[in-house]
Amino acid sequence: MERVQTIAESAGVATLVTIECHITQGLPNVVIVGFANRAVDEAKERIRAAFHASKISFPRQRVTVNLAPADVPKDSSAFDLGIAVAIMHTAHLVSVPASPALFIGELGLTGQVRAVRGIIGKLMAAKAQGFDTFYVPVDNLAQALLVPHVTLVPVTSLKQLYLGLNGFERLTAQLSGEGQPPSPETLSPEVDFRDISGQVRAKRIMEIAAAGGHNVLLNGPPGTGKSMLAKALPGILPAMELHEILEVTHLHSLASHNFDRIISERPFRAPHHSASQSAIIGGGSQARPGEISLAHRGVLFLDEFPEYGRPVIEALRQPLEDKIITIARAQHNAQYPADFMLVATSNPCPCGYYGSHKTCSCQPYQIAHYQRKLSGPIIDRMDLYADVEHVEHDTLLHDNAKAEVSQTIKDRVTGARQCQANRCSEPGKTNAQLTNRDIKLHGELSHEAEALLNRAAHQLDLSARAYMRTVKVARTIADLANSRAIGLPHISEAIQYRRVTVT
Repeated sequence: MERVQTIAESAGVATLVTIECHITQGLPNVVIVGFANRAVDEAKERIRAAFHASKISFPRQRVTVNLAPADVPKDSSAFDLGIAVAIMHTAHLVSVPASPALFIGELGLTGQVRAVRGIIGKLMAAKAQGFDTFYVPVDNLAQALLVPHVTLVPVTSLKQLYLGLNGFERLTAQLSGEGQPPSPETLSPEVDFRDISGQVRAKRIMEIAAAGGHNVLLNGPPGTGKSMLAKALPGILPAMELHEILEVTHLHSLASHNFDRIISERPFRAPHHSASQSAIIGGGSQARPGEISLAHRGVLFLDEFPEYGRPVIEALRQPLEDKIITIARAQHNAQYPADFMLVATSNPCPCGYYGSHKTCSCQPYQIAHYQRKLSGPIIDRMDLYADVEHVEHDTLLHDNAKAEVSQTIKDRVTGARQCQANRCSEPGKTNAQLTNRDIKLHGELSHEAEALLNRAAHQLDLSARAYMRTVKVARTIADLANSRAIGLPHISEAIQYRRVTVT
């Protein structure tokens, strides 16, 4: 009996899998045991066809394959390559490498080795257990090279692997080094801030949000530019670091149909308000990431926020606070990162024109009911609030040459993010992620600023959470001004952006 190893990674939980193969006399048959689902059990037909297409002799005996440990569910086609190698090794057709190596890949009927879902998570999990050499599908190579300090052997077909393990063909290994991210793309933003007429206050809020990773609620009548402001936000966010590209690419690989694609731009997710709670939060039979995890390190845009189902809105409470989401099911638990910026928009009433220059057709009870759709705890978690006002028509067709382009704002945002990274000695940590201890250590409020904040908190009846979030926003404003301490102008501006809970 010979053994080959691979890795099973599901919902953030990784298990080293030992593939045992036993060939005995009997009717020709292949049996796969070890808590394998249908996708794994069907591997025997794919492998048999791949052997035939590759002109490799398949044992005409009873072949038993065990995936150990047998009490852990196996639910991936990524075991195909490891099972094929185990069968060839047991049949004395090849010799496995002397140094520990893992085989990952799906086999096609023609013997082609196809890309698999979640390759980054598998490599990271195996690396944590001491493995550093991996045989992977060539189509997964670009993603796999993002993982630092591993040796990768790209495989195109079972025939190539067979010849390589027998020494008849050279298998070229590639070292990932410190990780090899793709060349940065120079894509122009979908919406440039220069294209948005007016809305000076709202633009300022979006800049602060981008600089500190804060959540934003934009309120105003229809057609005033709320969605344009949200779509312009990704254009002023700083470029992703390698560790962020790793995280985001892995999450999208688990959930996307294009699971071999590298995500090098910050995500911008905009699900429709009819989306289910599982689609937004994550879950389902496979417990895959939802929109909040696919927006990790980027922006989650919820247009017409009050129109989302109440369970969906309230389910955002925990991930907005903890930056992770835990999906509990009877069979298993899954935990995914969910560090996103929430940008939500709302109208002041069902018709949308309450308090605007147009006449509102809503009854008072309708307005009150509509505004109460957003609960106090959700409003409390929104760091920045802005009323987006009506724009004069005679300004819409004029080219505003004095307006700042997104790149200019992005440079200021990048500088503020660098200040935060230097302060916390932790790359990628924003002011929105500061703990209470961090705020006390790095807040540096002047006496006048603290006194003003205390008076405002008393008058506005701010909760302890809203109080600390106001300090975080003020810290970001100070960083944009390149100020070490939070002064009176910074805290006063931050207070202006709070919204009092609707009661």
